[in-house]
Amino acid sequence: MEGVIMKALSLHGDYAMMILAGEKTVEYRSWKTDYRGKLLICSSAMKIRGTMPGYATCVIDLVDIKKAGPRDYEWQLGKIYDIEPFPVKGKLHLYDVPDDKIVYHPEVDDDHHPTQEQWDEYQKKYIDPYIY
Repeated sequence: MEGVIMKALSLHGDYAMMILAGEKTVEYRSWKTDYRGKLLICSSAMKIRGTMPGYATCVIDLVDIKKAGPRDYEWQLGKIYDIEPFPVKGKLHLYDVPDDKIVYHPEVDDDHHPTQEQWDEYQKKYIDPYIY
């Protein structure tokens, strides 16, 4: 379907990698949005070792946003969807990325219980080439 878009959020690369690895399930922001649903996580262009600067890293479910303080919000992150990384020019706040750029790899999603060998193959092919 032409014209379909996905909301995207750019983060420092180390945070984007932590989300991809399932190690970060809450993102703190000073602003909120009414949007809930699939969210493309992108690594900012800042070159940080062990990250993928300027690339989309995964899609997650933005489940909820809770107030954490006067100007702090906890973005509750849900399921992670593995994708083929692709270059993205980051922006502030939420922004749109054409959905047809996203290639999913459900074979390595947690729901499919990938073997270590399957995950290693995915990482070698789709993550390692983009690591700074």
